[in-house]
Amino acid sequence: MTRSQWVAVCTGILAVLLGGGYLLLVQILDWRGEFLPAPVEPLGFLVAAWRP
Repeated sequence: MTRSQWVAVCTGILAVLLGGGYLLLVQILDWRGEFLPAPVEPLGFLVAAWRP
């Protein structure tokens, strides 16, 4: 195999590994439960206090 073929094979393997890792990360984060955003009430108070 030539150098360009080795680069293509290594790039393909890296792409598959990154894709699999991403899917695994998404499954783990989804398994943890529903994502709840942070409460905004205290943050609104801090933003209002810093206005010039």
